[in-house]
Amino acid sequence: MKIGELADRTGVSIRSLRYYEQQGLLAPLRQENGYREYSLLAVDQVRTIQLYLNLGLSTEEIAGFLQCVLKNKEAFCEEVLPVYRQKLADIDEQIRLLTGIRQNLIDRIDSILQERTQTGQEERK
Repeated sequence: MKIGELADRTGVSIRSLRYYEQQGLLAPLRQENGYREYSLLAVDQVRTIQLYLNLGLSTEEIAGFLQCVLKNKEAFCEEVLPVYRQKLADIDEQIRLLTGIRQNLIDRIDSILQERTQTGQEERK
């Protein structure tokens, strides 16, 4: 199938498919005229790439274990575990930072409201 058909079947833009190819995630055959020719398996491959991108993984991380995942559809790929653990640690750190920012905003709002209340009481005196 041509790149446009793969884009239609997967809902992924042609530009993204070309990017996946540049990153080594997709490897279409080239016809004599230079057109890309994708196998039917490319649909599953693109969907798998999208799944991992939606989990927050980079194309570099995905490239490290994609072939294992595609070959072992039902089996666990050992290569994925450290990537999952690192991503989980990254998310935990983001949550910690966001929780601090959230608390800072709450404190600032409370301070403004408290100052507004105190100022209003002083004006009434």
